[in-house]
Amino acid sequence: MSEQQLPAWADPDVSPAGLDAQGVSRRQLLHRAGLFGAAFAAGSLATPAAASSGPRPLGGSDPRLAYLVGDHHIHTVYSHDAKYTFSQLATAGEKFGLDWMVFTEHSNFGHAQFGAPLEHAEILKARAENPRQLIFQGLEWYIPGAEHCTVFSPPGLHEVDLLTRFESAYDGKLLGYTEGSAGAADTARNEAHAVKAIKWLAEQRRTGYVDDVLVLANHPMRLGIDSPHEMRGWRDAAPEIMIGMEGAPGAQGAAIPGWRGATSIRGEYENKPTAQSWQGYPADGYLTYGGFDWATATVGGLWDSMLAEGSLFSITTNSDAHRIVFDTWKNGDWPAGQNFDNTGKLPDPVNTDTPQPGSDFWPGQFSRTHVGVTGYGYRAVMAGMRAGRVWLDHGHLLDGLDVRLTRDCDFGRGVTLGGRLRVRRGEKLTLNITVTTASRLNPQGILPELAHVDVIRGAVRGPVADRDTWKAPDTKVVKSKDVTGRTGTYTLRVPLTAGDESFYVRLRGSDGNRHGAGYLGAAVDPHGPIPHAPGDGDPWADTWFYSNPVFVDVVGH
Repeated sequence: MSEQQLPAWADPDVSPAGLDAQGVSRRQLLHRAGLFGAAFAAGSLATPAAASSGPRPLGGSDPRLAYLVGDHHIHTVYSHDAKYTFSQLATAGEKFGLDWMVFTEHSNFGHAQFGAPLEHAEILKARAENPRQLIFQGLEWYIPGAEHCTVFSPPGLHEVDLLTRFESAYDGKLLGYTEGSAGAADTARNEAHAVKAIKWLAEQRRTGYVDDVLVLANHPMRLGIDSPHEMRGWRDAAPEIMIGMEGAPGAQGAAIPGWRGATSIRGEYENKPTAQSWQGYPADGYLTYGGFDWATATVGGLWDSMLAEGSLFSITTNSDAHRIVFDTWKNGDWPAGQNFDNTGKLPDPVNTDTPQPGSDFWPGQFSRTHVGVTGYGYRAVMAGMRAGRVWLDHGHLLDGLDVRLTRDCDFGRGVTLGGRLRVRRGEKLTLNITVTTASRLNPQGILPELAHVDVIRGAVRGPVADRDTWKAPDTKVVKSKDVTGRTGTYTLRVPLTAGDESFYVRLRGSDGNRHGAGYLGAAVDPHGPIPHAPGDGDPWADTWFYSNPVFVDVVGH
């Protein structure tokens, strides 16, 4: 009998549901937090850590968590190239199970002059209409010399002022700071201004002007203009603010067969290198792999090269909702004398009853970012993201994922995604991966089935000498578990041993429909995601999940 045919009780690497799953369900969290009462925002499931004046002990411990599902990249009529109202998008997010959403309008001149205050009134209305959702106001920042970023903060006295001041002072499009090609006269100035912008945001948080603020790089390889040294520069400017990047872009419906055209690619990653692109990226880097950005999907690639420095850099996914596939709404007509530059807003959409062009899914319909929280509220979501307690899936592939890395000599819960475990050389560890399989049809009417779970391990070597490196040569898939046919909740137990150097582990898995040798070869990644044929990329037929890493710091004998 093969491993995949063994019942859960007979597999030493699997425990059945409920025996040691560490997570708290979303329903339990909302119940405990008193969602329908005034006290929910202050609720916490965290177990306070005992104070200690002595040396920091080995191992680690994390609180029990619930995972809230969200989308940090959504556009409305306050973006010049979108078409939906806040109410339409918030209602869709509620329908597809989102707990939190970030509205991120594009910077431009009309938006800078009129948009943010007008948006805020709409956001307040959407919050009132959808009291069970956490609705953030954000901005899609045109990074000087580079691509785009999500910038957002929690509700507060200065949430609008923060965004308007930031947009006016630091947006590359408004300032004309767009040049990023190597050797151009303005490139160094523009890259420096991007770093200055992130430091300014960090200062607003440090002084208490806003309670919190986070930044995430959007679709980093779509144009190839986010160079490795720029991404490292943004991270190092304020790691507590610039926390990561989109591991998978929005626009996942772009290559549905017969929809947009014969050259369409998931994510609208249909570009070629230009003078603005960083010349060290290969041409294949401009594609998506299983719907994921090449920087994330390549085992031993750019994301791993940043993790191998020993610093957390999170990944997310989202809808980037502008125009939804098969939707029948179109932009309304402008009244005489009005345009986006003198109003900061598009006319409300009009239903045509005929499918309109589009590449995107509704928020939560296909792409989901899951954030581990200890309480229910805006700051709890942001704290979970900053801590790296994040995993993501497409197509509603999983109902749940909980990850704990433990020392075999300990009896605690160990550490979870984004965390660090301190161990001695030679110690035996166990990676506990608790999977809850999909229990209901997804929005496409498919019951997703997980086929495999991959454990990826990389050595941590510290800061790199070459800030433009995009490879981590000591990162590879070290374990693949075939889970075909398993349903419900079960725990995979993967034994690990601490060697002479620190390392990290991260997870990935898929429905098993499309895979092949990874970008850096089968010895590194024997069955990773692969590009689809242009114009033939049904996203529902090729779904993956990814997790953030857990770090292991090796401290001696």
